[in-house]
Amino acid sequence: MARVRANMERVIEGKREVVDTALTVLLAEGHLLIEDVPGVGKTMLSKALARSVDGTVKRIQFTPDLLPSDVTGVSVFDPETRRFDFHPGGVFANVVVGDEINRASPKTQSALLECMEERQVTVDGTTLALESPFLVIATQNPIEMEGTYALPEAQRDRFMCRVAMGYPVPEAELAMLGAHTSANPLDELEPVTDAAEVSKLIEIVSRVHVSDAVGRYAIDLATATRTSPDLRLGASPRATLHLIRAAKARAALSGRGFVLPDDVHDLAVPVLAHRLLPGVEASLTGRTPQAVLTAILGRVPVPAPS
Repeated sequence: MARVRANMERVIEGKREVVDTALTVLLAEGHLLIEDVPGVGKTMLSKALARSVDGTVKRIQFTPDLLPSDVTGVSVFDPETRRFDFHPGGVFANVVVGDEINRASPKTQSALLECMEERQVTVDGTTLALESPFLVIATQNPIEMEGTYALPEAQRDRFMCRVAMGYPVPEAELAMLGAHTSANPLDELEPVTDAAEVSKLIEIVSRVHVSDAVGRYAIDLATATRTSPDLRLGASPRATLHLIRAAKARAALSGRGFVLPDDVHDLAVPVLAHRLLPGVEASLTGRTPQAVLTAILGRVPVPAPS
């Protein structure tokens, strides 16, 4: 993973935290939603991660006329054999890059629901397993809302983490000018690991220890979002599971075989914030779910080290 991180940082300048979150999601068998303004490197980050892993990679450009069969696949009649042959869609890959996911219709967006949660596709009554590891990296632009369809709560809940790229610091932007104006740095990226090795790392992450106190802390955070008067939709049980799985991956990336409360605390915002909906009063006062969650993190007691 250190090699993958170094490889990605050849393209993504000065964004160590975002890169680490992407690696955390990969090892936790989750999916990543990258949301930010145009031109800050959302697609570049997803492509850099995809090219760093020597697995199958497919990119889906979500547009208003994209059909669910373009995502999952379709059965086509072959007149020579007189039978239907299945043509796989874009989700049949280790890494699926979904660009501008909110530009597709809700019907097309919902084609990803089964894929992301159950890692399988059902077409014409036949269920087909997806490749392992399987990671969806979706991007969306929150500024240009004309002709877009907001992701439904059910789909946002299937993304383990949401991150924002943010603008680079001046030094990183200066380095980017030198590296990106003469050639496309993505063309020079070579894989530094493969799908089989990533699968082994995922198995290692699954064995990271989570104490009862840390598990209770994650549950307390989720419960606080469900009972907060500032939120009309709190974190789901799936969100709690994603928080623990992400914390285990973060611990493994740090070289530990156990999860600390700090792992849960640091990942709470990227894992939980995009699943929350503000209440009426919070909306009127301009308080975002992230601000409400930050206040909750300050209130919920952190378990003492044992």
